[in-house]
Amino acid sequence: MLGPVRDFFRFPDPVNEVAARLVATGVVLQTATILASGWSWLMFVLAFGFLARVASGPRFSPLGLLVTRVLEPRLPFAYRPTPGPPKRFAQGIGAVLSVTAVVLQFGFGLGALAAVCVVAILVAASLEAFFGYCLGCKIFGILMRLGLIPESVCEACGDISRRNRAAA
Repeated sequence: MLGPVRDFFRFPDPVNEVAARLVATGVVLQTATILASGWSWLMFVLAFGFLARVASGPRFSPLGLLVTRVLEPRLPFAYRPTPGPPKRFAQGIGAVLSVTAVVLQFGFGLGALAAVCVVAILVAASLEAFFGYCLGCKIFGILMRLGLIPESVCEACGDISRRNRAAA
Protein backbone atom coordinates (compact mmCIF):
# COMPACT_ATOMS: atom_id res chain seq x y z
CA MET A 1 0.00 0.00 0.00
CA LEU A 2 2.77 2.47 0.86
CA GLY A 3 4.68 1.64 -2.34
CA PRO A 4 2.34 3.51 -4.71
CA VAL A 5 2.08 6.44 -2.29
CA ARG A 6 5.86 6.54 -1.89
CA ASP A 7 6.30 6.45 -5.68
CA PHE A 8 3.72 9.22 -6.07
CA PHE A 9 5.77 11.50 -3.80
CA ARG A 10 9.16 10.36 -5.08
CA PHE A 11 11.68 13.13 -5.58
CA PRO A 12 14.22 12.63 -8.37
CA ASP A 13 17.68 11.53 -7.29
CA PRO A 14 19.92 12.53 -8.88
CA VAL A 15 18.63 15.87 -10.13
CA ASN A 16 19.80 17.55 -13.31
CA GLU A 17 21.72 20.64 -12.20
CA VAL A 18 20.79 22.37 -15.47
CA ALA A 19 17.07 21.90 -14.78
CA ALA A 20 17.51 23.05 -11.17
CA ARG A 21 19.14 26.27 -12.32
CA LEU A 22 16.41 26.86 -14.91
CA VAL A 23 13.71 26.37 -12.25
CA ALA A 24 15.60 28.84 -10.05
CA THR A 25 15.58 31.31 -12.95
CA GLY A 26 11.80 30.93 -13.15
CA VAL A 27 11.56 31.59 -9.40
CA VAL A 28 13.69 34.71 -9.84
CA LEU A 29 11.26 35.94 -12.50
CA GLN A 30 8.24 35.17 -10.29
CA THR A 31 9.66 36.90 -7.20
CA ALA A 32 10.89 39.90 -9.17
CA THR A 33 7.41 40.24 -10.70
CA ILE A 34 5.76 40.07 -7.27
CA LEU A 35 8.07 42.73 -5.87
CA ALA A 36 8.03 45.05 -8.91
CA SER A 37 4.33 44.85 -9.69
CA GLY A 38 2.82 44.53 -6.23
CA TRP A 39 0.76 41.58 -7.52
CA SER A 40 0.80 39.81 -4.19
CA TRP A 41 -1.68 37.19 -5.47
CA LEU A 42 1.29 35.69 -7.36
CA MET A 43 2.57 34.54 -3.95
CA PHE A 44 -0.04 31.76 -4.19
CA VAL A 45 1.49 30.62 -7.48
CA LEU A 46 4.98 30.78 -5.98
CA ALA A 47 3.92 28.81 -2.89
CA PHE A 48 2.07 26.19 -4.93
CA GLY A 49 5.16 25.67 -7.10
CA PHE A 50 7.42 25.13 -4.11
CA LEU A 51 4.94 22.80 -2.41
CA ALA A 52 4.53 20.78 -5.61
CA ARG A 53 8.29 20.52 -6.16
CA VAL A 54 9.07 19.54 -2.58
CA ALA A 55 6.33 16.88 -2.73
CA SER A 56 7.47 15.18 -5.92
CA GLY A 57 9.99 17.20 -7.90
CA PRO A 58 8.76 18.59 -11.21
CA ARG A 59 5.85 16.12 -11.57
CA PHE A 60 3.09 18.57 -10.45
CA SER A 61 4.89 21.90 -10.63
CA PRO A 62 3.94 23.95 -13.70
CA LEU A 63 7.36 25.61 -13.65
CA GLY A 64 9.10 22.25 -13.12
CA LEU A 65 7.18 20.70 -16.02
CA LEU A 66 7.94 23.66 -18.29
CA VAL A 67 11.63 23.35 -17.50
CA THR A 68 11.99 19.56 -17.67
CA ARG A 69 9.63 18.89 -20.61
CA VAL A 70 10.04 21.99 -22.78
CA LEU A 71 13.09 24.14 -22.04
CA GLU A 72 15.84 21.84 -20.80
CA PRO A 73 15.52 19.23 -23.60
CA ARG A 74 15.90 21.99 -26.21
CA LEU A 75 19.05 23.48 -24.73
CA PRO A 76 22.55 22.31 -25.70
CA PHE A 77 23.67 21.64 -22.12
CA ALA A 78 24.74 18.17 -21.03
CA TYR A 79 22.99 16.42 -18.15
CA ARG A 80 24.80 17.25 -14.90
CA PRO A 81 23.70 14.97 -12.05
CA THR A 82 23.63 16.34 -8.53
CA PRO A 83 22.22 14.69 -5.37
CA GLY A 84 18.45 15.07 -4.99
CA PRO A 85 17.97 15.29 -1.20
CA PRO A 86 19.75 18.67 -0.80
CA LYS A 87 17.70 20.09 -3.69
CA ARG A 88 14.51 18.83 -2.05
CA PHE A 89 15.61 20.44 1.22
CA ALA A 90 16.18 23.72 -0.64
CA GLN A 91 12.70 23.47 -2.18
CA GLY A 92 11.38 22.90 1.35
CA ILE A 93 12.95 26.13 2.53
CA GLY A 94 11.33 27.90 -0.42
CA ALA A 95 8.00 26.31 0.50
CA VAL A 96 8.24 27.51 4.10
CA LEU A 97 9.20 31.04 3.04
CA SER A 98 6.55 31.31 0.32
CA VAL A 99 3.73 29.90 2.48
CA THR A 100 4.83 32.24 5.26
CA ALA A 101 4.64 35.15 2.80
CA VAL A 102 1.09 34.14 1.82
CA VAL A 103 0.01 33.89 5.47
CA LEU A 104 1.63 37.20 6.39
CA GLN A 105 0.14 39.01 3.37
CA PHE A 106 -3.35 37.55 3.28
CA GLY A 107 -3.85 36.29 6.81
CA PHE A 108 -2.42 39.21 8.75
CA GLY A 109 -2.11 42.04 6.22
CA LEU A 110 1.63 42.31 6.88
CA GLY A 111 2.76 43.05 3.34
CA ALA A 112 6.18 44.37 4.32
CA LEU A 113 7.05 41.18 6.21
CA ALA A 114 5.70 39.09 3.35
CA ALA A 115 7.96 41.04 0.99
CA VAL A 116 10.96 40.18 3.20
CA CYS A 117 10.19 36.49 2.67
CA VAL A 118 9.87 37.03 -1.08
CA VAL A 119 13.20 38.92 -1.14
CA ALA A 120 14.87 36.04 0.73
CA ILE A 121 13.57 33.65 -1.94
CA LEU A 122 14.76 36.03 -4.66
CA VAL A 123 18.27 36.15 -3.20
CA ALA A 124 18.55 32.36 -2.79
CA ALA A 125 17.08 31.66 -6.25
CA SER A 126 19.41 34.23 -7.83
CA LEU A 127 22.44 32.55 -6.26
CA GLU A 128 21.31 29.21 -7.70
CA ALA A 129 20.24 30.52 -11.11
CA PHE A 130 23.17 32.78 -11.89
CA PHE A 131 26.08 31.30 -9.90
CA GLY A 132 25.12 27.67 -9.32
CA TYR A 133 25.32 28.23 -5.57
CA CYS A 134 22.49 26.41 -3.79
CA LEU A 135 22.10 28.03 -0.39
CA GLY A 136 19.65 25.34 0.79
CA CYS A 137 22.12 22.65 -0.30
CA LYS A 138 24.89 24.30 1.72
CA ILE A 139 22.62 24.38 4.79
CA PHE A 140 21.79 20.71 4.16
CA GLY A 141 25.52 19.91 4.10
CA ILE A 142 26.10 21.76 7.37
CA LEU A 143 23.23 19.88 9.01
CA MET A 144 24.76 16.59 7.78
CA ARG A 145 28.18 17.51 9.21
CA LEU A 146 26.52 18.35 12.53
CA GLY A 147 24.80 14.95 12.48
CA LEU A 148 21.31 16.48 12.39
CA ILE A 149 20.67 14.83 9.02
CA PRO A 150 21.93 11.25 8.91
CA GLU A 151 24.18 10.20 6.01
CA SER A 152 21.58 7.56 5.10
CA VAL A 153 19.35 10.39 3.81
CA CYS A 154 21.87 11.14 1.10
CA GLU A 155 24.60 8.57 0.56
CA ALA A 156 26.03 10.58 -2.36
CA CYS A 157 26.18 13.65 -0.11
CA GLY A 158 28.12 11.65 2.48
CA ASP A 159 30.59 10.58 -0.21
CA ILE A 160 31.06 14.20 -1.21
CA SER A 161 31.38 15.28 2.43
CA ARG A 162 34.01 12.57 3.13
CA ARG A 163 36.01 13.59 0.03
CA ASN A 164 35.88 17.24 1.10
CA ARG A 165 37.09 16.38 4.63
CA ALA A 166 39.91 14.23 3.20
CA ALA A 167 41.00 17.04 0.89
CA ALA A 168 41.00 19.65 3.70
